[in-house]
Amino acid sequence: MKLVTRVKLLPEADQAAALRRTLRIINDAACWVSVVAFERGVPREYELRRHTYAELKARGLGAQAAQHVIKKARDAYTTLKANIRAGHLGKPGSKRRIKAESKPITFRPEAAQPYDDRCLSWQLDARTVSIWTTAGRLKGVRFACSPEALAMLREHRKGESDLIELGGEFYLIATCEVPEKPLNQNPAAFIGVDLGIANIATTSTGYRAAGRGLNRHRKRQLDLRRKLQAKGTKSAKRLLKKRSRKEARHSANVNHIVAKTIVTTAERTGCGIALEDLTGIRDRVRHRKDQRTQLHSWSFRQLASFVEYKARRAGVPLVYVDPAYTSQLCCQCGHIERKNRVDQATFACRSCGTVMHADDNASHNIARKGETVWTAGRESRVPAPA
Repeated sequence: MKLVTRVKLLPEADQAAALRRTLRIINDAACWVSVVAFERGVPREYELRRHTYAELKARGLGAQAAQHVIKKARDAYTTLKANIRAGHLGKPGSKRRIKAESKPITFRPEAAQPYDDRCLSWQLDARTVSIWTTAGRLKGVRFACSPEALAMLREHRKGESDLIELGGEFYLIATCEVPEKPLNQNPAAFIGVDLGIANIATTSTGYRAAGRGLNRHRKRQLDLRRKLQAKGTKSAKRLLKKRSRKEARHSANVNHIVAKTIVTTAERTGCGIALEDLTGIRDRVRHRKDQRTQLHSWSFRQLASFVEYKARRAGVPLVYVDPAYTSQLCCQCGHIERKNRVDQATFACRSCGTVMHADDNASHNIARKGETVWTAGRESRVPAPA
């Protein structure tokens, strides 16, 4: 499986200027290629290369850099087309979709640029890289990373690495090919995971990751942003820039910890994992205005993706189940009724009288659905008897 490792570059002043200038020139060229592709109806990459390669070389780009710029522009349109087909940009005729389809794709001046082994070489023992720029090859550019990341690079790095500028600092995002453990084809049971806002995740094994701390952190960040934006001074804007992406980094760290706990438990007990398929929930659910920020800050998809790749790496089976009625269904007697869910935290069955935490009840229902989905999937792969 493919994973990425991010390392921070520590260039000298002249090296940083060369890297910054290179990204600006490359992304300006990518915008021009995007305009050509848009005007010509987004042709195939080979045809687009015929119309743009000579001009890119004239702009000072190397052969490999020019190829990557063309591919980056073409891939951006492929992604746009996939998002439109999946309905992520709204229905035909919607403002968002019309806006996306009516003009060429643009690239930020500091957007990522892929480098292959012809343009970038790693000296892992010295912790330096040699990288191509429009000013020539830069050698001995230092980088910093954790010992775990260095080991990952040494053992598994393979393929392209992306150069990106974030907040005035440069990073290399390297692709690593990590072997997966053999999938456990006979899990002892399934661990149901109920995702939520009040509790980030609740499992049928009794683990509960409370969301109170994360929600408080998000509220503090929101209040601080509002104060700084209202102030509007230069120092306030500098602080806003300094604190940018802090909430996203904190949320990602919490999700990594929760995902690792869930997968480690499943691996140790020989179980599989059942997650709710919450695709499109933001379009289906309606909330009051004061609740919308909390709903749209909910990073359930990120947590699910973390659990998914960690499970693949550990060989743990993972299935997605339909979340319908999991909060109204009694895990003891199977009675479904909306009134069973007394409030956010309490479940009280109107039929058998079972009382328990609502998230615990839902996680048991998800675990049971996971076993059903896994069994049906295994049976469907068995060839029919002759």
